[in-house]
Amino acid sequence: MFMGEYHHTVDTKGRLIVPSKFREHLGDSFILTRGLDNCLFGYPMDEWQRLEEKLKTLPVTKKDARAFTRFFFSGATEVELDKQGRINIPSSLLYYAKVEKDCVILGVSGRIEIWSKPLWDTYYDESEQSFNEIAENIIDFDF
Repeated sequence: MFMGEYHHTVDTKGRLIVPSKFREHLGDSFILTRGLDNCLFGYPMDEWQRLEEKLKTLPVTKKDARAFTRFFFSGATEVELDKQGRINIPSSLLYYAKVEKDCVILGVSGRIEIWSKPLWDTYYDESEQSFNEIAENIIDFDF
């Protein structure tokens, strides 16, 4: 399981240091693709395979299903960790996520997310104001 928030920078060659706590679970290589809310999603290979199997069950006759799978899979790429724990992010994914230099890497259960720091700050500020309401609508936190 991935969790936590880490602040890093992408260098001029598109390289990003992956937090050491994430590297072990991601393996030597993992899948990076366009995510929702203009961030990037990163999946370990086993999690990617499970997701791929689920997406294969979407009906090809549904326009929204075709659009989502095209968008999701066309942006997907396998990235490898180098000896310094860095990945090289393709420029098309950096452009999609609006990552220029400063970014935030999040652990979100079975995936990681890579956000442009300005986009994350905006998203966080907007979501923080409605966090209690969102939680109330989707989850019962009775323990």
